[in-house]
Amino acid sequence: MKVKNKALLGQLSDMDLRLLQIYRTVVDCGGFSSAALELNIGVSTVSRHIKDLETRLGLVLCQRGRAGFAMTAEGQSVYAEVLRLLQALDTFRASVDDIHWRLDGQLNIALFEKSVHNPNAHISQALKAFSQQAPDVSLCIHVRTIQEVERGVMDGSFDVGIIPAHRHSDSLDYTPLFIERMQLYCSTDHVLSAKPQTALSWQDLQKHALAGLAYHSPNMQVSQRAGLRLAAHAYDQEGVAALVLSGQFIGFLPAHYASAFVADGRLTAISIQTLHYDAAFFTITRRAPLPNRASKLFNQCLIDAHA
Repeated sequence: MKVKNKALLGQLSDMDLRLLQIYRTVVDCGGFSSAALELNIGVSTVSRHIKDLETRLGLVLCQRGRAGFAMTAEGQSVYAEVLRLLQALDTFRASVDDIHWRLDGQLNIALFEKSVHNPNAHISQALKAFSQQAPDVSLCIHVRTIQEVERGVMDGSFDVGIIPAHRHSDSLDYTPLFIERMQLYCSTDHVLSAKPQTALSWQDLQKHALAGLAYHSPNMQVSQRAGLRLAAHAYDQEGVAALVLSGQFIGFLPAHYASAFVADGRLTAISIQTLHYDAAFFTITRRAPLPNRASKLFNQCLIDAHA
């Protein structure tokens, strides 16, 4: 007869949940010191909590020492399960709140960088309208790459995301919000800055080194379609701007963001009437499970603000 193994952990207590939350923070922050700052407790306290959790689970979760912080194989597995457990708890709390028709808790909103700087974006107005209608909801804003926003909305880490359209996922619902003009720039000491701007075409630029975003995006799509040569990449617009300002690269930047560099004579728009593209920004929410009431309300505030 097959004997069923007895569960080693038993029932979870509030303290167990607290220890699991601390472990998630340590992993997300990449070590004890950063986690201590995030949690506003001492490093020794964080270390003691992780040791207590390891004792409770009967597993070694991480290695720490001069070589730095690193999860063990068991620690990686536990971390994945911790994320699932805490997300399930958040979903449960949100569901109970919906049952009581109460808008509270925390709303996590993820934005693509430089979105608020765009004069076509009315995200701040949407935040104001939402806060007036749901004053008990705590707002948390995250700035991430397009893929990070998408993944976060899909797995429930973020409730609402705002990103430029670049590909469609059947797991998400999309609502258009605003347009962002992406212009091609070079520094004022780049060789192209001295050429007649009206005479330049996409083909003329193919021999010049391009700096662009390192991940799938409208930036990458347009560059590839135009046959431009990607010679340097960055993971945010600030990095692209730094590369273009070096005078060694051309690159696409949001026109509203680059305007300050143009005004102080550091950047020049290349063929401003022709060498550009427009990126359409959308609000995204996941299809299943359905967004909670706070997410739906904020999404509607975004739509109304951009109507």
